[in-house]
Amino acid sequence: MRVTTDDLEAVSKPLTLLCTAFVVYGNRARLYRYTRPWTVCRLRSPTLAKMKGLILVGGYGTRLRPLTLTVPKPLVDFCNKPMIVHQIEALKAAGVTQVILAINYQPEVMMGFIKEWGPKLGVDIVCSQEKEPMGTAGPLALARELLDDGSGAPFFVLNSDVVCPYPLKDMLDFHMAREAEATILVTKVDDPSKYGVVVIDEYGQVQRFVEKPKEFVGDKINAGIYVLSPQVLNRIELRPTSIEREVFPHVAADKSLFAFTLPGYWMDVGQPKDYLKGLTLHLDNLKIYNRDALASGPGYNGNVLVAPSAKIGQSCLIGPDVSIGDNCVIGDGVRLSNCVIMKGVTIKDHSKVDKSIIGWDSKIGAWSRLENHCVLGEDVQVKDELYLNGAIVLPHKEIKESVHVSAIIL
Repeated sequence: MRVTTDDLEAVSKPLTLLCTAFVVYGNRARLYRYTRPWTVCRLRSPTLAKMKGLILVGGYGTRLRPLTLTVPKPLVDFCNKPMIVHQIEALKAAGVTQVILAINYQPEVMMGFIKEWGPKLGVDIVCSQEKEPMGTAGPLALARELLDDGSGAPFFVLNSDVVCPYPLKDMLDFHMAREAEATILVTKVDDPSKYGVVVIDEYGQVQRFVEKPKEFVGDKINAGIYVLSPQVLNRIELRPTSIEREVFPHVAADKSLFAFTLPGYWMDVGQPKDYLKGLTLHLDNLKIYNRDALASGPGYNGNVLVAPSAKIGQSCLIGPDVSIGDNCVIGDGVRLSNCVIMKGVTIKDHSKVDKSIIGWDSKIGAWSRLENHCVLGEDVQVKDELYLNGAIVLPHKEIKESVHVSAIIL
């Protein structure tokens, strides 16, 4: 039986659900039938209440420096718009009308973002400011009055550095159908021994958590996106707290924690190598679901995203897995692959950029070569005919000599 949020109505009497599950084990299959009581409380349907989402944006983003020396990590461009905008758009598509940003680092910059992007996105965006880092659960206690309006409607919680297809509506339906207190988005990994594993049964109920298991207990890990019912707030104290370590195990013990398996790609883009891998996965997804967003024609190889205002020179070879931002100028004969060129960047003739991130308004001289995970901060000037190998360059620097061995340029 599939119950969606659109099917739910305000009723007061308890119901009994007859559930059927068809479970396959290798080449064998079994049919299970079971019943469970189910009471829909008054105004349980989110469609009857104001849906809300909270995005955890309080971290310093140290692993993504030097980009986060200019803006907080959620505002770093990803595929030509701030990372957090992808999440807000997904929340809006799932029916969310108010987004709460749990902020700590550079609050004035986040307020500027709200002023610029709130009207563009058509979503009410508000801030809940931490005076000290509050972990992943503390911000929920701090924003309790915003999250719990008395309607009983669940809300979303997202970590700001996660990119995926964001199946939020399906996840919400899953959560409501099970009357869960909390639902975790989980993703499958090839080597679970590197992670904390979420052990679930065939119906999606979380049994326990196992940190870096030496023996196979499952292949699903926490993907950093949650649907929570308001009662979970009663478990959270107003102090720095981890929802994963200090809250979810207790919800699981009460058999009220479920896991929804992500049917697509997932990546935590909080460091440069993973950011570039996330770019590849996101562009692959665009190729399937929004091919028209990608550039095509002579000079393009594979998946390439080009902002309409960017200018591309003659005889370039661009791709695979490249994004080029607004107002970029790419000279003649330039070769770009597996890289991000943020808005306002100029790359002069016959230069090559591979596996690198070029920050806003930087300039790359002619016949230069950048590779092996270079990351240039905002407004970096690279002179002509230089070679940069894995260079990390802080904002507003001028590079006059080649960097043959990976180094941080202060």
